[in-house]
Amino acid sequence: MVPRLLLGARLRALREACGILPEHAGYAIRASHSKISRIELGRVRFKERDVADLLTLYGVIDPSERAPLLELARQTNAPSWWQRYGDVVPGWYEAYLGMEEAASSLRAYELQLVPSLLQTEDYARAVIRLRHPFASEEEVERRVQLRAIRQKRVAFEEPFTGDGPKVWAVLDEAILHRPFRDRTMMRAQIQHLIEMAESPGVGLRILPLGAGGYPAAGSFTLLRFDDPDLPEVVYLEQIASANYLDRPDDVELYTRVWDECAAASRPAKTTQLLRRLLREI
Repeated sequence: MVPRLLLGARLRALREACGILPEHAGYAIRASHSKISRIELGRVRFKERDVADLLTLYGVIDPSERAPLLELARQTNAPSWWQRYGDVVPGWYEAYLGMEEAASSLRAYELQLVPSLLQTEDYARAVIRLRHPFASEEEVERRVQLRAIRQKRVAFEEPFTGDGPKVWAVLDEAILHRPFRDRTMMRAQIQHLIEMAESPGVGLRILPLGAGGYPAAGSFTLLRFDDPDLPEVVYLEQIASANYLDRPDDVELYTRVWDECAAASRPAKTTQLLRRLLREI
């Protein structure tokens, strides 16, 4: 997925440097402007011919400059680890899985459910059954397995080698008060969150009910990448699709909202709140 993101970002930079509109770029490869948008966001596989035509349009003629970009185009077609779960991974979600793994940090705000990277198996199983009421037991378990692999690859790197948390999450306290399946499962989930709050790879904040009003209107995730060619992305998941925002103004707005929500809680207060809830359930 990283080659897709890199190539998409570089093609976008080249197009903008030439002052070429997405509509004109799409015409050059016999496609729509929306496909150019998907290409530049790394959300589709690349055809080497399309990349070659775009490079020509953008004035990249020197073979030594074209070669590494065409090689990236070839790399974008390499299989990803989640393809073996293709039966339970919709096409619109593949891009997020690649971004999630490639990101240097993820900052999530959740309003209704514990973030998937911080869920216990039982909690994940209950969420999956809620969202896919007609799924077979086999399908449910495959979705649980996929979630567990994501957690291991993204949030629970052992030994932890980062210089700060990779996964940051702000949860509305109401999530933990909402009746969901049974007390035993919720107690286990809260205990898991306490452990995660003490993990070096996770930065967890609980936005208390007493915090009053705050600017977030729904759940979202901010993804940041180390490579300077990759723009920060806002991921907005819906029931059967997702939106990916990378305009600087949008990213700045969501970053400010996340920072304000995070500032309403402190690490010590988060742990205290979780321990109190554990005693009360």
